[in-house]
Amino acid sequence: MSDLPEYILDRTFDAPRDLVWRAWTDPDILQRWYGPGVETIIHQYDLKPGGSWLNEMKMRGMSDYSRMDFQDVVATEKLIWRHSSTDADWNIIANPMMADWPRVLLTTVAFKDAGDKTDVRLSQVPVDASDKEIAVFAQMMSNMDGGWGKGYAIIDEVLDEMQS
Repeated sequence: MSDLPEYILDRTFDAPRDLVWRAWTDPDILQRWYGPGVETIIHQYDLKPGGSWLNEMKMRGMSDYSRMDFQDVVATEKLIWRHSSTDADWNIIANPMMADWPRVLLTTVAFKDAGDKTDVRLSQVPVDASDKEIAVFAQMMSNMDGGWGKGYAIIDEVLDEMQS
């Protein structure tokens, strides 16, 4: 496959950009909304190009580990990272919960002023994926809004708290 599918989620948050940025980059806030409905533990969060975010989500008596390696960080403007499933030692592995899911997704989050609100665009694209992995990603994209949407609803609550 030569044309890679790209998952895009656009959302406007009712808060200034610096607060929305903080919701994405403050580990104490991030673990509240990332992985809604599960216990999220951030083991490391080194917000700089070359830094890593090591994340564990506990659910149903098991843990799902992921590693995000930051490629670009421009304060209040964008985050770019490579998102991978890992084992408990943070080694990149195939996703244990979904066969043929891409091992690496390039994730970009862009933040733009929209008056007193903030537009956020999240995009994810498979990296170095097989045709089968690309096909599974393309098939699952329509289901990804649900998880991100639940997390975004929690961001709304957090932003309301931060502004009151």
